[in-house]
Amino acid sequence: MSSSFDNSLTDPTGENREEKNRDDSNRPTDQRSLAEELAEVEAGLSRPAQSTDRSTAGDRLGIVAIKTPPLTLVEVAFLASTASLLWLVSYYLSIGPWMRILFPLPIALVYLRWGHRSSWMAAIVCGLLLSVLMGPYLSLLFFVPYALLGVQLGMMWHRRSPWLPSMILGTLLSTLGFFFRLSILSVFLGEDLWAYSTNRVADFIQWLLSVLVDWGWLGLDSLGQTNLTVVQVATVVIILCSDLVYLFTVHLAAWLLLGRLGNPIPDPPQWVQVLLEE
Repeated sequence: MSSSFDNSLTDPTGENREEKNRDDSNRPTDQRSLAEELAEVEAGLSRPAQSTDRSTAGDRLGIVAIKTPPLTLVEVAFLASTASLLWLVSYYLSIGPWMRILFPLPIALVYLRWGHRSSWMAAIVCGLLLSVLMGPYLSLLFFVPYALLGVQLGMMWHRRSPWLPSMILGTLLSTLGFFFRLSILSVFLGEDLWAYSTNRVADFIQWLLSVLVDWGWLGLDSLGQTNLTVVQVATVVIILCSDLVYLFTVHLAAWLLLGRLGNPIPDPPQWVQVLLEE
């Protein structure tokens, strides 16, 4: 009686007792909701890169799910450094022109494994790394066309495109990269390298005409009649044919190497398979 009377005197309305009872009843519920939120946040942090959804707890707490898992970052860094190392070794040691075949493959492998975002990331990392190691000029020579070519080939192989469309697009991109590099070199050297190239092609055409005249297939009046437009068109055709052969060798090397790494590209045409089997 005295305790109840004292409580009534200290808390005449009984509000403190009711608030205490509510707090005691809501405490397990709050603990459960907090545990559920933490579980949802952990699930959101462990989602793969393709997932773009946010967890409910992440929205309430202002946390965005990580879109790039650590394995992707590790492989992007490793393959980007591999491509940069190939370019570095090929430039300083001059091992051979066959290493050009391998330049686009690491970035294309990143596309096959992790998609376009990671491949662009690898291409940019290659450019930044080479700009630190070799300077912006040589870094730009690698980025155009080899890094861009790696992204393009990875996109076509990821979509299971046949060899011919992939080779045609790669040839056009490689030819544009050749003219870009030619213009950059002309600016740095202070000479018109396009005129030098056309002069070499004109000399080759004159030699070919002289051979045909010696064989009796052409008359003597055909010598010395080379036109500048014909020479320039012949130069572009020679560059396109060279890039087409280069893209064929890149496809062949990728078909032989990437399949063993668990990321095969589309099969070559039937006549290529027959030649390889023989």
